[in-house]
Amino acid sequence: MLIKIYAFLLLLQASLCIDLTYYVEEGQNPGSYIGDIAADTHLVNGVPLKDHSLFWFQQLQKGNESSSKLFNISKSGKLYTAQVLDAESLCKYNTECFRMVEVAVRNRESFVKILEIKIIIKDVNDNRPDFQSKEFHLEFSESDMKGTTKFIPNAIDRDVGILNSQLKYRLRKEMSEPFTLSVSRKHDGSTELGIVLEEKLDRELKDSYHVQVVANDGGLPCVLDVSISVADINDNRPVFSQNIYNITVNNGHLIYIPVVILSAKDLDSGKNGRISYYFSTKSSALDISYFELNKTSGELFLHQKFFTEPKKSYKLLIEARDEGIPPLSSTAIVLVNVINQQNNAPDIDINFISLTTNDVASIFEGVKVNSFIAYVKVTDNDIGQNGEVSCELEHDKLQLQSLGKMKYKIVIKSHIDREIDNFLHFTITCQDNGTPPLRTTKNFSIQVMDVNDVHPQFTKDTFKFLIFENEEPNFPIGFINATDPDLDSGSELTYSLLNNQGYLLPFEISNFGFISTTQSLDREQQDVYKFKVLVKDNGTPSLNNTANVVVEVIDKNDNAPYFTFPSVDPFNLDVHYHPQGKNDITALRASDRDSHVNAFLQYEILGGNDKQLFTVNLYTGVLSFSRPVYQNDAGSYNLQFVVKDSGAPVLSATSTLSLTLTVSNKTSKMFTAVHKQSDDKIHINLLIIMLVATVIVALVVVISITVCIVRRNNLRNNQYTSGVDGSKLFSQNNLSEYICGQVVPQYDVPVTVVSEQEHNRSSQSTLLRQDPQLVKKSGQSWKIPPPGTQLPNTMQVAAQDTKTELM
Repeated sequence: MLIKIYAFLLLLQASLCIDLTYYVEEGQNPGSYIGDIAADTHLVNGVPLKDHSLFWFQQLQKGNESSSKLFNISKSGKLYTAQVLDAESLCKYNTECFRMVEVAVRNRESFVKILEIKIIIKDVNDNRPDFQSKEFHLEFSESDMKGTTKFIPNAIDRDVGILNSQLKYRLRKEMSEPFTLSVSRKHDGSTELGIVLEEKLDRELKDSYHVQVVANDGGLPCVLDVSISVADINDNRPVFSQNIYNITVNNGHLIYIPVVILSAKDLDSGKNGRISYYFSTKSSALDISYFELNKTSGELFLHQKFFTEPKKSYKLLIEARDEGIPPLSSTAIVLVNVINQQNNAPDIDINFISLTTNDVASIFEGVKVNSFIAYVKVTDNDIGQNGEVSCELEHDKLQLQSLGKMKYKIVIKSHIDREIDNFLHFTITCQDNGTPPLRTTKNFSIQVMDVNDVHPQFTKDTFKFLIFENEEPNFPIGFINATDPDLDSGSELTYSLLNNQGYLLPFEISNFGFISTTQSLDREQQDVYKFKVLVKDNGTPSLNNTANVVVEVIDKNDNAPYFTFPSVDPFNLDVHYHPQGKNDITALRASDRDSHVNAFLQYEILGGNDKQLFTVNLYTGVLSFSRPVYQNDAGSYNLQFVVKDSGAPVLSATSTLSLTLTVSNKTSKMFTAVHKQSDDKIHINLLIIMLVATVIVALVVVISITVCIVRRNNLRNNQYTSGVDGSKLFSQNNLSEYICGQVVPQYDVPVTVVSEQEHNRSSQSTLLRQDPQLVKKSGQSWKIPPPGTQLPNTMQVAAQDTKTELM
């Protein structure tokens, strides 16, 4: 009965179609455990342990496939690998790799269920990417423009997993090489690689490049060596070694020995650089008839008919032409001088101690004076005076010294500085004593190599900069400029800051000499920074120099003023008033951390002064009584003060002074109501002062006008009585009018009219006190005072007389 119940349960579970999915990595050894089907399907759950052996699990096979069996299943339901699994051979690229296994479950001999088991084979990155070939050749032309792309093969990764087959490419090259790598995806998911040209190429500068394309899938990379050649275009003309060939030959010159070998070079390659020589069509046909030209070698030979002609000089135009399309050419002049004696020009041969590329000699600057740099040997096979040769070298740095007959050495005559001359061009001239004398001239060049012998130099000794406080970090301050005329590493400069002040500098300097802040500056903490800048080159040995830097921090109005007295808010102050005491009560004190106009403080009373009893000095802050104190003024006052700076924007601070005022018994009593009403009117003392001032001003105006009128009349009368020309007094008269015009004050006040009698007395007093210099004496002429002469103060004299008479 129990067995029937078990069978019923198994059939019920089989009807539910339970499937399983397992994962296994490729490459595991045969017999590797994958999973327990019996446990994972829960088919035997609820079945006693002793009856578990009654359930069998068996893999179903399609036909006879034992040879390709991938998995084994034990009777108890455990799943193992049957062989080494290879995802690349079992599955397609970039797809999920899995196999379906059908498992039959039986209870003894009866069928229970068919399980569909999905086993996913996880790809392992066990294949490194690989290019089909290790090397690849590309060709760019000199005419290719920027952006030209040449395609190259991509790498292949045999892994089928998506992640393991994803390749990343990069281009390995020198920084100066003008190429980049282009990576793009095709519609089918494959990668297309290309080498992109970043700038035009010049084959004459460099004709080949070598780069590497590196492919990586996260494991070991693979490398494709790409060699790039530059195809030539015909963009260079042939260039002769010299523009004019001046040749001298005797009339016995052999026809199979070339008179001269023309040499031209073309920087192009192939046909574009292949040169042929021709007689120019502009040459004289008669001159050409005496010569033969080898168009390949450039050798110029004499023709057999040459000796019968009396002409002694010939001018030939030789054209060097390349084979490009279109061909380019250049022309040289060959002057052939024929002499009738067997006399040959000297031949100069020079050997330098050291040679650089392109057969150019070189020496280092700073070489010692009298140092030997070249050996010169002169050859002249003529006999007699025709073979006697003297040579000379004219140069301010080099000297030619004799070592014996026809032998010389070149030595250093004075100090050589590459920063002045990087090439020494000199000419050696040798001349024999024949008739006519033959001369050979050869030009040579010596390259002067650099040594690190010059210190970097700043444009000035001290650099001064200004910066406002509170700027953001990395704010630029200024540029420090230094130069070094040396070459290569000797001219590469590095800047750094030197600080001997004992505090951390809030600045930094770049390798280009730009100084910037590392933090915001506060002028109230420090207003001036002084430090040094060190510049050094990268030569061997390294040379350096320093310059002073002064950074002044400009103030901003970022600090509000604050009261130092009163020191607390509110501040209690007891004041006792006595009539014989001083009016000053106390002095307010305030401070401001800013400077200059931002720290210029002004004091004011904001409130609490309803009786207008107190006043404060705007600038000194002195608090005093603004009027007489009466007994009814005694009491408590809460005075509110404000202190303001003069910056922009204006900042301020307030404080309260609780003042208790007591008065002595001698203080005036309280005013009546009438007195209180008079507070709103003008005080009687002020009224009296205003009236007196008005009278005085009126008197001064009247007296001044009277003095001017009298003086003008006197001058006019003197002019008529003495017969003096009025034009001579023009300047004096104008001066008097100017003085009169200046002494009259310009006030908007009433003018008091003076009686005629007082006016006459005033005029007479004025006449008696005139300066003698202005009165003409007998036998004298008028003299105008020189500029700068102080004129008499007639206004004061007139005023004095008038005052006396009025009294």
